[in-house]
Amino acid sequence: MKKLFVDLGYAPRDVFNALQGDTRLIFNDVNNGRRVDIFLDIFEMCHRLDFKDRLLLDKYTIPLADLLATKLQVVEITEREYRDIISMFNDHEISDSDDPETINGRYLAKLCSQDWGIYKTFSINLGNISAALDQYNLNPESQKTVRKRIQDLTTRIENEPKSMGWKVRARIGEKKQWYELPERDKEVVDSRISKESA
Repeated sequence: MKKLFVDLGYAPRDVFNALQGDTRLIFNDVNNGRRVDIFLDIFEMCHRLDFKDRLLLDKYTIPLADLLATKLQVVEITEREYRDIISMFNDHEISDSDDPETINGRYLAKLCSQDWGIYKTFSINLGNISAALDQYNLNPESQKTVRKRIQDLTTRIENEPKSMGWKVRARIGEKKQWYELPERDKEVVDSRISKESA
């Protein structure tokens, strides 16, 4: 994989890749201002999501539920994530499986039932997005669809029986930080270590 991106003209972030290379790699195409961020089995930003057993469920990408999880796990959520999440709810039904073109609500509810921190962040974001829907240029039917699907997922999350670990962590609540804030990313830069300095 490393050779492939170098052959395609991307420069590795040498120090980052050396420190994080077991779970994440970054390559930059400085000439075109592009970046490739590669997560290896584990997606770790504000929360840790393990995709190891989910990578083969879809032919080309991770399932929609996992894609939605990467957006809902963001603590300092941005306008871009809001729009992505709203689009996903508008275009895809909530289901109980990883059928193509549906969001597996059962899987997301189970994920939240095992980790109070993920539950907390997902719940905050789902509530905030639902409250902000009027600010988006959605036709009445789309707004109704999005609101219904957010409510459907929220209900599934709330109704899923919680693990003992979840219950213990819930007692501590917000007194202890339940998320990580990833380091702000650099612009696309060539951060290779030269052979002379190595």
